[in-house]
Amino acid sequence: MKISFWTVCLWMGTLLAAASARAAGLPGDAEAATHGDEAASVQLVKETEQKSADFVFRQYNLGVLSHYSYLIGSGGEVLIIDPARDISRYLKDAKELGLKITKVYLTHSHADFVAGHMELAKATGAEIIVNEATQAGYPHKPVKDGDTITFGKVRGMIVTTPGHTPDGTCLYVFHPADAKSPKLVLTGDTLFIGSVGRPDLMGEGMSAAALAEMGFHSWKDKLSKLPDETPFFPAHGAGSLCGAHLSDKPVSTIGEQRRENVYLQHKELLPYVMAVIDGLPDAPQYFKHNARMNHDGPPLVDWDKVMPLALPAAEVAAQMQKGVWLIDVRDANPFAAAHPQNAISIGIRGRFETWTGIMIPWGEPFALVGSEAEVLEAAFRLKRIGYDAPVGFLQGGLDGWKQANLPVGSLKLLKPQDLYQQMQAGTAPIVVDVRLPSEWMALRIGNVLNIPLNRMFVDSKRLSKEMPVLTVCNSAYRSSMGASVLRKLGFKHVFNMEGGSEAWIAAGLPTLSAAGAGSHAPAAPVRAVRLPERLAVAELKRLIMDLPGTFEIVDIRPPAQFSDFNIPGSANADIAEVIANPAYLNGTVPLILVDRDGSLAMAVGGILSQKTPRPIKALFGGLEAYWNDFQAPQAATMPMTTAPGPVVKPATPVHTPAAPAPPPAPPATPKKKSAGC
Repeated sequence: MKISFWTVCLWMGTLLAAASARAAGLPGDAEAATHGDEAASVQLVKETEQKSADFVFRQYNLGVLSHYSYLIGSGGEVLIIDPARDISRYLKDAKELGLKITKVYLTHSHADFVAGHMELAKATGAEIIVNEATQAGYPHKPVKDGDTITFGKVRGMIVTTPGHTPDGTCLYVFHPADAKSPKLVLTGDTLFIGSVGRPDLMGEGMSAAALAEMGFHSWKDKLSKLPDETPFFPAHGAGSLCGAHLSDKPVSTIGEQRRENVYLQHKELLPYVMAVIDGLPDAPQYFKHNARMNHDGPPLVDWDKVMPLALPAAEVAAQMQKGVWLIDVRDANPFAAAHPQNAISIGIRGRFETWTGIMIPWGEPFALVGSEAEVLEAAFRLKRIGYDAPVGFLQGGLDGWKQANLPVGSLKLLKPQDLYQQMQAGTAPIVVDVRLPSEWMALRIGNVLNIPLNRMFVDSKRLSKEMPVLTVCNSAYRSSMGASVLRKLGFKHVFNMEGGSEAWIAAGLPTLSAAGAGSHAPAAPVRAVRLPERLAVAELKRLIMDLPGTFEIVDIRPPAQFSDFNIPGSANADIAEVIANPAYLNGTVPLILVDRDGSLAMAVGGILSQKTPRPIKALFGGLEAYWNDFQAPQAATMPMTTAPGPVVKPATPVHTPAAPAPPPAPPATPKKKSAGC
């Protein structure tokens, strides 16, 4: 069955668009955030195009792998940095820009995905550039610290920054080429927003502590010397296992990280090393194999032969008897209703690549089950992590399996309200939370057992196969996987909680938080109710005067009202953007929301407070209170209008977006303030 590469892309787009109605899962959850339609394909995040200056910069995100890649164009040429293996987006964009891809640069030998450097070299003839310390096994141009890549009006300088790996580098991008300071920096896995690259992926080749020491000096001796205002762009965001506590923000500045990155607050070597190597999650077993593939040169993919071979149900069953894994790529609910017995549930709507690489041992044969469109998408996406050769897929899907009279499994979905009643009555199954310990400790549905999904095959030995067991996670995606593992291991009575803890919280059921941790007495149930703090005008003014730079103010009024009058240092953002954009959830400094009268700011703050531990504050009384407080001391001497209206506004605004200024002297002649404040 021959299907063109472009047909693959079309089928994927159709499937993903149809999934757009799916809930994104528990707010603020990096796992559930990848369940949307766009997360499974390379998406444009940020673009800068300066035609008069001959400069193009594009940032891309592949959400299911939390992977950022980059395009820089000048002088008719394009440099691609850290590309994904499926390169169609880069080819398309370069063609539309009228530019030729001539160079590909890898910041290091990535472990969490198979890079597209060989694919781009084949498709375009581009030169592959990589650190000479990599000693790469494919044709390339080796570079060392201080070497440059020049094209058009761009100069890229290689800066070696070991720490995550011994061959780690950053690329300082200068435009114009003779500029003294870089226009931007691409940091690869050396420096993330809120984190640094984990140093424990080299196995026995080098200790994590030794690499962490290198990372300390890469920051202290090199990156920290950059001006505070220098923007930098990493290779990964929230959800990546290449570091811990990564932010969802796609870009930051060196100064912001100097102030807010928890690892960079350690000014001495040993405390830094201790912080970096402590508490890292287990690295997926496929990481070391992907790193080797990227080092040696990944095999080229025939994108016209993506679809695996269709196998009759009897053949699939026979293969399973020989040890072949069967991956059911459908969603949790249809899997629960019926599935081929002993199949593992890894839904295509999520971090399918990563979870397959975690659950299915490298090199072991596997087959797929789902609709033909789902199977095609799954086979396409698995090439991103080097799972290139499924033995086939189940012809006819579940119907074909049933028609062959082969054993069918199922899971019972238990609604949160029903489970809660059973827990109160003492008749509930053993509840197993399959999330990471940090997630489980932060918020859980009761005194339940934590067995992280990546430990399920081993740690499930703590359970009895004769007792009923129910799995739970944030959105029922990971718990479906956990339940399928238990069924494969021979557990007889397995349940999955419908909707996950997201549905539990939506139903208003009580949860446990980390507040009671550490005491000998059981933690008391608490309601997961987070509300923004109301910030008085006087307190905000004190913050502005005494502690500038320690908070962020976002004004959610319409742009016209913001232009008319706003608070010094505030930024204007659409209310829907603030609610939907995860960038507002990250950061350690308080986020202060302001609107006309404080009502919408409280509402938006309430929504954000459910998603993030970041301090969220709402200006009490809004801009009306802020202006009235400003005006009140001058009321005796300032002439007032007699026209009806809420408050009065000065002829000169306190602040405009184009020209931030300190609060002005009392105006001589006020005028009526618009309803926007």
